[in-house]
Amino acid sequence: MLKLFFMSNLVQEFNDYRSRMNDLILSKDNLVIKRLWNLDTNTYAAGALDIKTKELLGLVASMVLRCDDCIKYHLWKAHELKVSTEELYEVFAVANIVGGTIVIPHTRRAAEFWEELKN
Repeated sequence: MLKLFFMSNLVQEFNDYRSRMNDLILSKDNLVIKRLWNLDTNTYAAGALDIKTKELLGLVASMVLRCDDCIKYHLWKAHELKVSTEELYEVFAVANIVGGTIVIPHTRRAAEFWEELKN
């Protein structure tokens, strides 16, 4: 039962920390950071590729680059976009082929976070 309690906080802790730190960083009013973050936001807007495809591409890139925070963010967005578990595991497969076995630990953490999102 303790493990379930711990896991139930996984998504909330990530979201709380991310929001708190984003607020802190943006409060410093650095124009370059604001422009960079705006560019990031606009990159994932619908265009020739739909938003879902772009988020899944972001997830593959994040897994290959081994950025756990980025992986969690893209998983959260994928969940919002109603990505299925089957689709997600195909993304995991691509990331592991491209990134190699070093991506396996990140896949484990991604699978754990995905299960939390589904609950």
